[in-house]
Amino acid sequence: MQNILEFPEVLRLIEDRSAAFRAAIASAPDLDVQVPTCPDWTLRELAQHLGDGRRRQAAIVAAGPGAEPPARTDPKGAPTAPRDHEALDAWLAESTELMLDAMREAGPDRGCWTWWGRSQAPETSGAVARHQIQEIAVHTYDAQLIQGAAQPLPTDVAVEGVDEFLTTVSATTVPWPYKPATIDLHTTEGRSWRLTLNADGVRCDDLAADAEPGDMAIRGAASELVLYFYARVPLDGLEITGDTEPMEQLADWDPNA
Repeated sequence: MQNILEFPEVLRLIEDRSAAFRAAIASAPDLDVQVPTCPDWTLRELAQHLGDGRRRQAAIVAAGPGAEPPARTDPKGAPTAPRDHEALDAWLAESTELMLDAMREAGPDRGCWTWWGRSQAPETSGAVARHQIQEIAVHTYDAQLIQGAAQPLPTDVAVEGVDEFLTTVSATTVPWPYKPATIDLHTTEGRSWRLTLNADGVRCDDLAADAEPGDMAIRGAASELVLYFYARVPLDGLEITGDTEPMEQLADWDPNA
């Protein structure tokens, strides 16, 4: 992979998207409205999920390599987020800062528990930080959507997000159970990747400019690709060529099942 962001820039983007999420929460007149893209949650529960999740990630990173993750909390069963707007904003800010402090202390190369042991992503605090940008950015989109003010992911976040998703979530050494295929993904910002799906698993590589076309190609703005990956927008909103079956199979496939 190329053009991976430096660790200080990753932390800056976490701060930026966290601030955008807090702004969306602070401007919402009703925190008990359902979130269309997370229909099991209200906006308040989404805020609690994000705050509790950052505190859990802080504990995971601080625990270091080889440690089991701390117990996950349920937003509905552990009402720790304040109900007052101002207090909720302060709690969310503190949640992010706890995680960032743990990441700064650990640095990008320290090992820690992750759920993606069979992917191409390392099991380090730096890789956790990369993934956190995307989780916060997508939930910021969710929160903005409620008020009809959803914004595209910022370009640097989105291009990083395509690479991060493909190497962390899509890639695996679990054998691909279907017909071998190649899927090319192109952003209008200029980056391209190839997913190779075969008996060795799913592998992501940067796509060479002179490569022969794959079995399927998807093209779109990086923000739209990330939002598709996280099931916020449909596949048919992107420019597609070739057979869509491999991508549909990949979206439905659980390699850990």
